[in-house]
Amino acid sequence: MIRFLLLLIASLILSCESDRSDTGTTVTFWHSFVSTTRPALAELLKKFEAENPDLKIHEQYIPTGDALIQKLVAAIQSQSAPDVAWIHADFMDKLVQADAIYNMRHFIDGANGLAPEELADIFPELLKNASWRGELYALPMEATALALFYNKNSFRAAGLDPERPPQTWEELRDYAHQLTIDRDGDGVIEQFGFYIPGLPATGALSIWMTLQWTPYLWQAGGVEINPEQTQVLFNSEAGVQALSLWKKLYDELNIRNFSMTHDLAFASGASAMIMDGPWDLPRFREINKFEWGVAPLPAGPARQVTYLAGEHLAIFKQSRHADAAWRFVKWVIQPENQALFSMKSGYLPVRQSTLQMPEYQAYLATDPALKSFVAQLAMAESRRPIDFYRVEINQYLAEAIEKATVGGMDPKTVLDEAAAKSNALLQSRQ
Repeated sequence: MIRFLLLLIASLILSCESDRSDTGTTVTFWHSFVSTTRPALAELLKKFEAENPDLKIHEQYIPTGDALIQKLVAAIQSQSAPDVAWIHADFMDKLVQADAIYNMRHFIDGANGLAPEELADIFPELLKNASWRGELYALPMEATALALFYNKNSFRAAGLDPERPPQTWEELRDYAHQLTIDRDGDGVIEQFGFYIPGLPATGALSIWMTLQWTPYLWQAGGVEINPEQTQVLFNSEAGVQALSLWKKLYDELNIRNFSMTHDLAFASGASAMIMDGPWDLPRFREINKFEWGVAPLPAGPARQVTYLAGEHLAIFKQSRHADAAWRFVKWVIQPENQALFSMKSGYLPVRQSTLQMPEYQAYLATDPALKSFVAQLAMAESRRPIDFYRVEINQYLAEAIEKATVGGMDPKTVLDEAAAKSNALLQSRQ
C-alpha cells in the first residue's frame, strides 16, 4: 500500500511538472488566427516571454473557429482544456453554461486586476461582445470591422474616379455593373464588379456570410432581435430590403459562376470590389500587384454602419495556471502591445488610448488602408446580444441567405421561414 501511495504521489508530481518549461510555467494558448497573422502573433509572444521570463506560452493553432470550438468541447469533456483560448462571442453561452470558463471579474477585481479606467478604455462595443447576460467572461484580444476593398486600376479603366468609391447602395449597384466585364464577348466574365458571398449554409464560412450581411440589415434600419430577446426581427422590411439587394447583385452579376474565394479573386483582379476585414491587409500588401484602396461600406437607405467584432481571450476553469493565464491576457490588452499587434497583423486595437499613441499615429500616416479601418471605428457597432441559441439562429439566417442568393428564392419567404424557426427556439425558453 505504501509503495502504491508513493507511486501515486510521484505520478501526480510528474503530472504537475509536465506543464512547466525549464524556465518556469508554461501557459497553453489555443487560437485560430489566419496564417498571415501568425508571424505577428509569434512576435507578440516573443515579446511577452522576454518581459515575463518565468512564463512560457505554448500556442496551438487550430485551422478554423468551428474546429476550435469542437476541439474545446472535446477537451472540456476529457478534462484537458487549455489555460486560455481565443474564442468567438457566438459560442460564449455554450462555454458559460458548461461552467467551463471564468467570469473575468474573478481576475479584474483581484490583486493583479484592472483599474476601472483601464477597463473603461476598452471599446464598450467589444466588452458587450465579450459578455453573456451582462457578465464579462472574456476580454477582447483584437478588433475587426468590415470594409469595402476596391481595385483603383479597375476603377480608372471603367472611367470611375479611383478616389471616390461607391457611397450608397445605388452607387454600389451601378459601379458593380460598370466593373463587370466580359473582355472577349464569349459570355464568360473575366472581371466581376462586386462579390456577394453566397456560401453554403452548412459550410465552415456560413458565419462569415451572415456577418457580411448583417451591416446591410442595419443600413436599412433593421436589427436582428428585440431587446427582450423573445423575437428575431431580421425578417422585417429592412431585412427584406437588405437581402433583396444581395439577391439582385448576385443574379445581375451572375455571381453563381464565380468560382474563386473572395480574397484570391481580389488579388488576381477577378473581382474589382469585395468586402473583407483588416486581417487580410498584410497579405494584400504583399501580393496585390495593383493600386487598391479601403473604404467604408456604402450607406443604406437608413444609415451608414459596419460591424465591430473580434476574438476574445477566455480562461478555462480546468487550468492549473489560471493566474499565469491572466497575466498573459492582461499583458496582451496593454495599449503598447495592442499597437504592436495592430501594426504587424492589420487587426484593430481594442484600447481607445492606443489610437492616440504617437507611434501608432505615425504608423497610420504611412498605411492608408489600416487608417481607413481605424476611421470606421466611429460608426461601427456590435451585434445585439442573443443569450441563447445564437449558433442555431446564425444557422437559420445563413440558410435564408443561401436560399435567396444561390437558390434564387424570394427574400421575404426565406427570412420568414428562418424567423419562424428562430422564434420557436426562443419561445421554448419562456
